[in-house]
Amino acid sequence: MDDLTNTAFLRRPDLHVETEGEFAGWRTWTRDNFETHNGPFWHRIDENGEVQCVFRVEKKHLNGSGNVHGGAFMSFADYCLFAMASSVLQASGVTVSFACEFLDAAREGELVEGRGEITRAGGSLIFLRGTLKSGERTLFTYSGTIKRVKSKPRTDAGTVAT
Repeated sequence: MDDLTNTAFLRRPDLHVETEGEFAGWRTWTRDNFETHNGPFWHRIDENGEVQCVFRVEKKHLNGSGNVHGGAFMSFADYCLFAMASSVLQASGVTVSFACEFLDAAREGELVEGRGEITRAGGSLIFLRGTLKSGERTLFTYSGTIKRVKSKPRTDAGTVAT
């Protein structure tokens, strides 16, 4: 169940592996326009075989007080849910519930790291929880549920069969 080396984590056609800079060797998905615009968010499998997610706080992530906007934390945490669920998701999914607690602020230039765990993976639902940290400071905790989505055959270029 947790073998990430043989899962959709590595086989997705929209997976981009960075080749330069601070995040060389890290992965991101390019299919989600919202994440692409609001990131970049990155993930990899660490030396312990666990999913690690990160993003470097940029000016665009800040609210009017100069701290990371709550929506940026929430978007990144949702990204983390899917990175962590990749070992069991195997296909498309949607977030059906999300809960969070804001504990501390992050500022421009900080590296925010997301980690977590699958607490249960059933036939159609995957339950997860995690934390966002900057160094040793816990910034944000979250939990969420992902529903597996079965692909439906397309009837033409713009509609999906129901």
